[in-house]
Amino acid sequence: MPIDLVRLDPVEDDHDALVDFMTRNEFPFHPNPRPARKAVEAAIAKGAYRDEDNGSFWIHHTGHGRIGFLRFEDFRDPTPMFDLRLDGRFRGRGLGVEVLQAATHHLFTAQPNTHRFEGQTREDNIAMRRTFIRCGWLKEAHYREGWPVHGGEPVASVAYAILRRDWETGQTTTFVWEDLTT
Repeated sequence: MPIDLVRLDPVEDDHDALVDFMTRNEFPFHPNPRPARKAVEAAIAKGAYRDEDNGSFWIHHTGHGRIGFLRFEDFRDPTPMFDLRLDGRFRGRGLGVEVLQAATHHLFTAQPNTHRFEGQTREDNIAMRRTFIRCGWLKEAHYREGWPVHGGEPVASVAYAILRRDWETGQTTTFVWEDLTT
C-alpha cells in the first residue's frame, strides 16, 4: 500500500508543521474551513491531537511524500471516528480511497477490541461520500441540517460506518432502511 500513517507529536517535534498545515490549507467541508493559529495551538495544548482519546498521524504517500493529516477520535468510545484533511495540492487525485483503506486497516489492527469505525461528512462532499462507498463503508444516517456551515445555513451530515467483520471479509453488512411499514 502506498500510504503510511506516521504518528506525529503535536506538542514537540511536529508542533510547527501541524500548525502550518492546519493554517495554510483551507478545508471547505469542515465546520471551520480556515482554522486560526491561536485556535490550533489551543487545541494542541488541550490534547485534542494526542491524548488517551485522540491520535494524530501524518499521511505519507510513497510517491508524493506528506499529503495530509489524519486524527483518530474517541478511542475510548465503542465507535471511534476520524478527521481526515488532505493538503490542497493533493485533493481531486483519487487518493482518498487509499487513505481511508489505510486508516481502517490501522484502526482495526491497532485496536483489536474495536468492532465499528464511523465517519461523517457533509451531504455536499460528494468525493468523500463516494470514497466511503468504494471502501465498503455503509451509509447509516442522514442528519438533516446537522452540519454547521461557516457563514451559511447548515447542511445535512451524513454518517457512514464499517464493521470489523465487513473489513475482515470484504462483504458489507446491510440493513433495511424502512423496516417499519406502518
